[in-house]
Formats: sequence, structure tokens, C-alpha cells
Amino acid sequence: MLMQSSWYSRLALLTTLLALCVIILGAYTRIKDAGLGCPDWPGCYGQLTVPETSHALAKAEQAFPGHTVEAHKAWPEMIHRYFAGTLATLVLILTALGIWQKRKLKLSLGLLLALAFLIIFQAMLGMWTVTLKLLPVVVMGHLLGGLTLAALLWGLTLQTSGWLRQEEFIQAPSFRPWVILGIVILALQIFLGGWTSANYAGIACPDFPFCYGNLWPAMDFNQAFQFWMPVGIDYQGGSLTEEAKITIQMMHRLGALVTTLYLGFLSLRLILDNYSPAMRKLSALLLVLLLIQISLGILNVLLKLPLHVAVSHNAVAVLLLLTLVTINFHLYAKKMDELP
Repeated sequence: MLMQSSWYSRLALLTTLLALCVIILGAYTRIKDAGLGCPDWPGCYGQLTVPETSHALAKAEQAFPGHTVEAHKAWPEMIHRYFAGTLATLVLILTALGIWQKRKLKLSLGLLLALAFLIIFQAMLGMWTVTLKLLPVVVMGHLLGGLTLAALLWGLTLQTSGWLRQEEFIQAPSFRPWVILGIVILALQIFLGGWTSANYAGIACPDFPFCYGNLWPAMDFNQAFQFWMPVGIDYQGGSLTEEAKITIQMMHRLGALVTTLYLGFLSLRLILDNYSPAMRKLSALLLVLLLIQISLGILNVLLKLPLHVAVSHNAVAVLLLLTLVTINFHLYAKKMDELP
């Protein structure tokens, strides 16, 4: 079984790593305010690359009057699209091969179809991000879709790789719901982080742990979480009032506190319960990543959202999610010959 699945596992791992690159490039593009570096999709000013020659610039100006080509913003957007297009191709190949070899590899048809559906929907969200001019709900959905795709690809990689030896599989049915709850809490916090980023509320509060010197400043929940906003408005830079942005920022901070307390408890409990050496290492990794993420979040505020710190904050969020997925797989894994 392992010999049969090794080639597929390597392809799944490669696709997972590419998904991580796409997520990081997407975060870089978003934080650099380059999301509308190209006003059209999938090309850039009607071309496959960023127009830079005098002829190409004149053609772009004629096709898109009122727009000025900014290469320093257009290139990050196009590089992100090149990587995303490659990822889409690999995911569809992975899906097709998985369905073809489903019995030999003992894969879930539901998982394979979910991957195909998600990558197609992600492409649509990428298009809508541009055509709807950074509509916050679309930007947030694109981010969440990317993380979900990475988690599914990583789960597929774990299932086919055999990295976790059978003797390391542990039976802890009473603990499984707590790990699932940890994934749900982290997903909600990532949702809050995505909404914060999509509405440019990352530094709505310039101080920490207070906000303009207040522990609980004036907030506007009605506008802060109004997901269905008017279509056609350019949302680059954000359109919400300062009170609404402060509300989003404060809810993100509150979510960070809940996530830190819960995942901190979860990791320490798994370490102390001494399930297996592999579980202790995974739990220790979860705790380390959690501490790094807290530090990055605080630095984002105190240093006014520097690009490298903000991108790292996104990257560590993905690593936290994949670590929890690995722990969950470790708790649920079955011997390969027991799979249907």
C-alpha cells in the first residue's frame, strides 16, 4: 500500500506546499495594497504580463482609461495569479488521479470532490476580488477558502504518506471532541483575522492591550459586522468608520485571548497526558506556534503593521491550523488495511 501511494503522497505534499506559498503571496499582495494592481482578471490590463514597454503602456491606457499602471503593485498580483493557476492545475490533476486510483489508494471520493469544487470556487473568488473591487466578504472568503484548501491537501498528504507509523496511532476517543473544538475556535479566530484584514482594521487601535487608552472603547457592532455591503464601490483602504474598525479589531483581540487560552490548555493537556512521543512533539509545536503568533499579533499593533510581520502572522496561522489537523489525524487514524 505504501509503495503504491508514495508517488501520490509526494504529489499531494508538493501541492500542499504550493498552497502555502499561494496563501503567503496572497497575504503579501493584500497587505501591500496590491489587490487591485491589475483592474481585470485573469490578465493584467488585457495582457498576460504587467505592461511595461511604452507600446504596452499605451495599449493599457487605451483599454483601461482612468487607470494608471503601477508595476510595483501589478507584479505582486500577477505573481500571485501565476502561482494560483499552477496550484489549480495540480489540484485538478491530484483529484483526477485520486479518483482513477481511488480503490488502490483507498481515498475518500468526498474529499477528492471537495478539493475539486473548492479550487474552482477559489478561482471564482479570486476573480470577484478584482471585479467587485475588494468587497470585504469576498476577500475574507478567498482567505478562508485558501486555508481550507491547504488543510484538506495536508489531510490527503497524511492519509497517503504513512508518516505516522501504525504503532503510533493512539486511541483517545474522549479527547477527540476537544481537538475538533480547538479547530473550530481557531477557524473562528482566522475568520476574525480575515475580516480585520479585509476591512483594513489591523491598526485601528494604535496601542496594546488598550485601545486609545481604553480597555473597552466605544464600538459600533451594527456596521462592523455588516457582511453584505454595496457592490461597485472601491473598498481599497476600507470604507468603515473608525468606530466600526475599532470594533473589529477589539473582537479580533478578544478572539485571540480565547484561542490562546484554549489551545494553550489543549497543548499542555496533550503533553502531560503522555499519549505518545509523536503526540508530545506535535503538542509542543502547537504551543510554540501559539506563542509566536501572539507575539506577532502584538508586534503588528506596536510597529504599525510592518509588511514582514503581517505576512508572518498569516503564515503562522496556517501552520497552527495544519498542526491541529495533524493532531486530529493522529487521534483518528486507522490502519490502512482497515480503511474501506
